[in-house]
Amino acid sequence: MNQVAIVAGGEAKAGRRAASWRELVQEAGKALFEDVNNLAPKDVDSLFVGAAQPERFAFQSYVAPLVAEHLGIIPRKVIARTELACVSGQAAIRYAWNCVASGMSDIAVAIGVEKMYQPDMAEAQTTMTCVLDREWDGINCFSAPPIFAVTAQRHMYEFGTTQEQMALVSVKNHHYSSLNPIAHLRKEVTIEDVLKSPVVAPPLHLFDCCPMTDGSAGIILVRAEEAKKYTDTPMHLIGSGQCAIGNAVNNLASLTDWVPLRRAAEEAWRTAKISKDDVDIAEVHDCFTISEIMEYEGLGFCEKGRGGKFIEDGEPYIGGKVAVNPSGGIMGCGHPLGATSIYHTFELLKQFRGDVDQGRYVKGAEIGIQHSLSGAANQHSILVCSREPR
Repeated sequence: MNQVAIVAGGEAKAGRRAASWRELVQEAGKALFEDVNNLAPKDVDSLFVGAAQPERFAFQSYVAPLVAEHLGIIPRKVIARTELACVSGQAAIRYAWNCVASGMSDIAVAIGVEKMYQPDMAEAQTTMTCVLDREWDGINCFSAPPIFAVTAQRHMYEFGTTQEQMALVSVKNHHYSSLNPIAHLRKEVTIEDVLKSPVVAPPLHLFDCCPMTDGSAGIILVRAEEAKKYTDTPMHLIGSGQCAIGNAVNNLASLTDWVPLRRAAEEAWRTAKISKDDVDIAEVHDCFTISEIMEYEGLGFCEKGRGGKFIEDGEPYIGGKVAVNPSGGIMGCGHPLGATSIYHTFELLKQFRGDVDQGRYVKGAEIGIQHSLSGAANQHSILVCSREPR
C-alpha cells in the first residue's frame, strides 16, 4: 500500500452565507487550487464529496458530478458522494485515502459542503432530525440537543461535573475562534455569558451549543513519495480508527461512556503506532460543551469522570497537556455537516505549516488528530496526521 499525504487545502468562510450550495463549492475549490503548486483541476482523477443532506438543505441530489463540473475536474478513476451525517467529510477523506493508498487513484480531492440556513429555521431543524431514527427517537423528541442534554445530566450526576466546567469549553473555543478568520462566530464569551444565555435543553444553554452553519472545505491527497512535487509542507496520514455501536438512543451502552470512541481511539493509536500521549493537537467534535468533556475522557487524555477538572485546570489549552480545538472547534467555527471534518483536517495542515494566528498556533506540534462523531454519539471516527512521514 502507498503512503498518503495531504498537499493542499482550501475553505470557504463559514457562517450564515448568502452564497448558494454550489457557490460555496466554488469558493472552497478556488482556494484549494490556489494553495498548491504544479497541480490543476485537470490533474485530479478522483473526487469524493462529503454531503449529509443536500436533498433537504439544497433540494439537490446527485451532487458529486455537480461538484466535479463546478471545480473543473473530470474524474476518470473514482467519483462518489459520502454520507455519514456529521462524519460525512471524514468519510470522504477515508475513501480518497484508501483509493490513493491502493493505487486505484493517483490524485484525489475530498471536499465537503453543506448549506444549512433556509428561509424557515423550522424547516432546517426538521431536516436535522432526519439524522436520528425517526420512528424510535423522533417520536420521543430526541433531536441532538435533548440527547446531549441527558448525557450532560447523567455526567453531572455520576461525576459531579458542573455547568461552569462545561461553560469553560465554550469560553476556550470561542477565544480561539475569535482569532480564526474563517470562523462563524468570531467573538469571545465568558462563563457568565454562557450561563445567562437562553436555555436550549437543560442544562445546556445556547452558548453550550454549536451553531448551524453554511460552509465548504476541500483537501488534495497524493502518494507521499510524490508530495514534494506540490508542496514543501505536506501532511502525512498515518493512522485511523472508526467504530459504530447501535443507532437508537435506547440501544446505547451508556450515556457517560462512549464505547465506540474508546474503540476508535485504540485502533487509531495502534495503526499510527503512537500513544495518546504523543498527540499535540486534537481537533474534536465539540457539537455541545459536554461532548468535548466526554472526548477528553474517551480519547484517554484524562481519567473517566475527570473531564470537567481537565478543562478547569487548563489542560486542553495551548500550552497544556494537549491543545484541543485551537481552530475554535465546532463551537466557534460552526458545523456545516458534510464539511466539518475537512475544515478540521485542513486546520491541522495549517498548524503544521505555521500558517495560523500566533494566538492559536501550537508551536512544534508533530502529531494531530481529527475526531468526528455522528448520530446519538454512537459512531466515532478518528484520523491521525503527522508533520513528517513515519
